[in-house]
Amino acid sequence: MKSEILQSNIILENEKVLLIPFESERNIELKSIIFDDEIWKYMGMYVRNDIDFENYINSTLKQKADGICYPFLIIDKATNKVAGSTRYGYLNLSSQKCEIGWTWYAKEFQGTGLNKACKFELLNFGFENIQFKRIQFSADLENERSQRAIENLGALKEGLFRNNYIDSEGKSKDDVYYSIISEEWNATKRDYFTEFI
Repeated sequence: MKSEILQSNIILENEKVLLIPFESERNIELKSIIFDDEIWKYMGMYVRNDIDFENYINSTLKQKADGICYPFLIIDKATNKVAGSTRYGYLNLSSQKCEIGWTWYAKEFQGTGLNKACKFELLNFGFENIQFKRIQFSADLENERSQRAIENLGALKEGLFRNNYIDSEGKSKDDVYYSIISEEWNATKRDYFTEFI
């Protein structure tokens, strides 16, 4: 595994999407799209005011500095607008795995194909460049839309993690877990991402 890549300036793109490191000064553009409770309904927290926004930016950057994640800004190439954010999270270098998640999009970019384009770049770079052995995904049990989106990536549903975390409002939440492993990636890419190869 080439974990040193996670210390570099990773930029990923295809015809639809550009992913740039979260540290970019463009992260301030998230402020124009972030204050929407629907975005945060299943994220375990809410961003409702300027203080929440600053906390979100600062905690994301601190987690990257601590080696917990590698976050990106998602740029829609058709409009050159910041559409949301995503990351490689739960980085576990000794086990050569991570989770792709913490992904959110402004409403205008939901259902446009941007998510699949984004996830292809993260999966392809993760398996072929960083050389992860396992990339997992999770979705709140109640978030059927996210579960369908993950299934459309060719990920294998592994099971339900009950009482997996407590959200910012004190509710205990269940998550559904999925994964793709390195041995499956070539077939998954061929079967689910033909438009990008």
